[in-house]
Formats: sequence, C-alpha cells, structure tokens
Amino acid sequence: MLFKQLPHPSIKSGRRPARPIAADSGGTQYSLVVTNNSSAQWDFYVYQQQPGTPSPGVFSLAWFALPMAPTTTATFSWDISYNFVWSRTGNLQPGVVFTASQNWAADLQTANQVTFTDASGALTFANLSAGGTQGSLTIVEDGTIPSNIASVGIGMSGYGTFAVQAQPNMSAIFTPTPEYWVAFGSQVQQGVVLETQVGDNAQIVFPANVYTMYATLGSNNLWTVSQTPS
Repeated sequence: MLFKQLPHPSIKSGRRPARPIAADSGGTQYSLVVTNNSSAQWDFYVYQQQPGTPSPGVFSLAWFALPMAPTTTATFSWDISYNFVWSRTGNLQPGVVFTASQNWAADLQTANQVTFTDASGALTFANLSAGGTQGSLTIVEDGTIPSNIASVGIGMSGYGTFAVQAQPNMSAIFTPTPEYWVAFGSQVQQGVVLETQVGDNAQIVFPANVYTMYATLGSNNLWTVSQTPS
C-alpha cells in the first residue's frame, strides 16, 4: 500500500450533515482457517501490512482478533470492499485501540474521497464523493481538525486496517495493495495499533482462484500455511 500525507491549505470546512453509508458486503469472499496446535492459549490476529518499506506514521491495526485455546480452530472471512474510518485516539501509537466512531463504505472509483471535519465540536465525515485520485482513497482533513485528537484511516470488509494521525489542512491518501498476515501474541484485541515490526507472524498469499487458506500454529510455535488443512 502506498500512502501520502499532503498539505491541503485551500480546503474549506465541510459543514453538511454526516451521511452514514451502508457497508458493501458484495464481492468474492476470502477465508483464513486458523488452528492452534500449540500448548498454550494465545490471541490470534489477522492484519494487513504495507508491502516494502512502511510509510512513516502509518500504522497497521489488528483487523481481526480472537483468543484461541489449544486444539481450537477459527475462521476469519472478508471480501475486498473498502471503508473510511476515524477514531478519537489521542496520540496514535502502538497499543492504542482504534475503535471506529464512523465507518463509511468506500470505492476506489466512485466513492474515493471524504472530508474529515469538526462540525461545532462533533468530529465527523462529510462530503463523500468521487473527487479523489482513481485507485486511491483520500481523506481530506480540513482546518477545523485539532492536532493529535483523532486518527483517520481505511479498512476492508467493515473493519479498520490502517490508521494515521489526523492533522489540520492535510490530505491522507491511501493506495491499497492488500497483503495479509496472521500472528499470535498476548493481550491483542481487534483494532489495537500494532508495532511497526510484528513478530510470530506468517504471510498469507492466496494463489489465483484460491479463496480459502489454512494457517496452523504447531507445537513448536511455528506457522504452517497451506491450501489444504494440515
């Protein structure tokens, strides 16, 4: 995923009422079947990671998370439908939980730009449009946004995947390239901001025309990823 945070001093405050957008549940469904064959209970989580060198200030979120006891199996499913999200996080840093206050469906062509504004003390999205760059998702943070109060980001299939600190008169531009990872750890909940480097993880790559993958944590605490149950 490519990311750019650009100054946008010419943006005027959007004051039209916020309009909630129903999430799009269409599209091909992908599934990751996770099995805990280790000797301990862990929090298992799925997240997306920026390919290559991560952009400074952009954090991955625990997209899905679930505690799993030994010998248990869970299935995480999603489709490739995007959404805009924001949360009143304060200073965005690892360990902070990003709980979306608004979640608006997005589309890379027809609904790819939204304004983030402070409407008389109430932070909100406004002015969803097709005004952004095709293939990217743009959040215009207007001049009413206080510094280091909230964070904005994008998600997939209804839940946040990436977040960045919201700043006044900036535009956050995300160009998604989904790259899926699974990991395990302690005290990891959905929406938590992850460290830049995540350990105990494995990449999940879906081959062409394959929509279900299997990831098993073995008794040696190492991952096995395959197209069939192990």
